[in-house]
Amino acid sequence: MNWRVDRYDLPLSNPFGISRETSETSETVVVELTREETTGIGAVTPSAYYNESAASVAETLPSLCEVVDRIGDPHAQQRIEQELDEQAPDQPAARMALSIAVHDLAARQLNLPLYRRWGLDPDAVPPTTYTVGIDSPERMAEKASGAAASGFGHLKVKLGTDDDRARLDAVRDAVPDAEIRVDANAAWTVQEAIDKADWLADAGVTMLEQPVEADDIDGLRRVTDATGIPVAADESCVTASDVPRVADACDIVNAKLVKCGGLRPAMRLLNAATAHDLDLMLGCMVESNASIAAAAHLAPLVDYVDLDGALLLASDPYSGVPLEGDVFDLTGMSAGTGTRRTRDA
Repeated sequence: MNWRVDRYDLPLSNPFGISRETSETSETVVVELTREETTGIGAVTPSAYYNESAASVAETLPSLCEVVDRIGDPHAQQRIEQELDEQAPDQPAARMALSIAVHDLAARQLNLPLYRRWGLDPDAVPPTTYTVGIDSPERMAEKASGAAASGFGHLKVKLGTDDDRARLDAVRDAVPDAEIRVDANAAWTVQEAIDKADWLADAGVTMLEQPVEADDIDGLRRVTDATGIPVAADESCVTASDVPRVADACDIVNAKLVKCGGLRPAMRLLNAATAHDLDLMLGCMVESNASIAAAAHLAPLVDYVDLDGALLLASDPYSGVPLEGDVFDLTGMSAGTGTRRTRDA
């Protein structure tokens, strides 16, 4: 088995702001595995919030590829995952990239799209949101209008500033008919979140994601109990083992491959959340189609999809699952995740 690891700094269409940072590029690592003339592609945009970087992932991936090469069979995914966990237990982003590449390779060898290999229903894919990052109220309204004009009826609005209400009001005035979900990325105190919930509800907000600090589970519970808006846990719920501790503190959990380490771990998180009667969401970073495409194949399992990361890039050397309006069309995939390199970065 041969492999290739590439690093890209992919430019964003606009600076993307959340409560704790603003980004202008997506630091992306791509791994390609080739066996018997078939290539599987996987990628990740690691987050410093979870103590990983493009440099650390790129440094780790060759040794992880050696594990896959030694095992030899991309269909031996249970064994591959176990050995990667043992070798890189604290590097889920690196494991994620290789997990995607292995699944893509195995499905391509079978000439099946990944969702069909799992037996999932392509008609069950919910529409994806389009995320409006923190900016001036005027620019946020402009971005929201552009997204709505492009067919996105569900918007995620990033908040966590000293003037959240002006920003949300500007977006709501610009897109009066859009469904709006709000993500504070752990920026508010419990009391701030409870106080803001009233005017968020008045503005028709349909989801409040991670309003308080990640480790403040009691605070998350207090916010959930205080508002009728469904509350989602993102930073508070990283892997399946976190689900029991947040189960009575939120309504929804947000599964991201970058947090939990790949496709099989994401499935375990979703199964655990289902067992606790929580609604399910798939999220992403601002990242390439080389990783978004794989997550899209899990979309039939969830209630909410937030997989717009590649749409926020000015340039992406990979294509992925096509969008029909705001819904991923899995039936357009012939084999694997559907990712392919379209040009050099």
